[in-house]
Amino acid sequence: MPQRKIRRFYESDAKGIYDEDLIDEVGYGLLARCESFITANRARAGEVPCPKCAQPVRREEVLRCPCGWELRWADYFKTIQHKQLSGAEPVLEQFRDFVNAFPSARTPQEKVLLIDRLIHGFHLYYKTNGPTRPVAVNLIEGRLGDVVAFLDDLSYGEKSTAGTREKLAEWNKNIEVNRNWYPCRREAKPNPRMERTRAVDGTVATSDRDR
Repeated sequence: MPQRKIRRFYESDAKGIYDEDLIDEVGYGLLARCESFITANRARAGEVPCPKCAQPVRREEVLRCPCGWELRWADYFKTIQHKQLSGAEPVLEQFRDFVNAFPSARTPQEKVLLIDRLIHGFHLYYKTNGPTRPVAVNLIEGRLGDVVAFLDDLSYGEKSTAGTREKLAEWNKNIEVNRNWYPCRREAKPNPRMERTRAVDGTVATSDRDR
């Protein structure tokens, strides 16, 4: 998903504007990306959905479907390699939840919250269930550090959809666990009591929520 579309999405929401065309464009774009992620992981696990008839094809040196489609596994693998299309079950569960929930969301507010929750999700350590890298790197264009810096700079305002600021606070908490991974966080002076939010007009508002 291009960063510019995500930025427009948050700028509109910060102004209290529900641009339903933009919300659907972002939402269904993310849904398609989630489906690609799910399909790629299914293929790595040994079952490739046939692109012609959707029937499962067993992973072998040459993929062959009864419908007539066939392709060398090596050639198929090139289409999913080095494209941030791999992740463990906790990530797959997040993506499946979004794929199942977004099409049935009835209001713009519901859709905004589903998109916001997806974008601010995390990969998790298998043993501790603690956060590692954000799943946004699997969804939004850019390298990991660039994506984190981009999300840090998104617009929020007093008219933002209720619940997005709470998700932002949770995001900040999870990112801080591994702050040394991200140049934008290493360079910033840590102040866990302060929440930093970029307002719609470009100014920076801070609030001390622990008081």
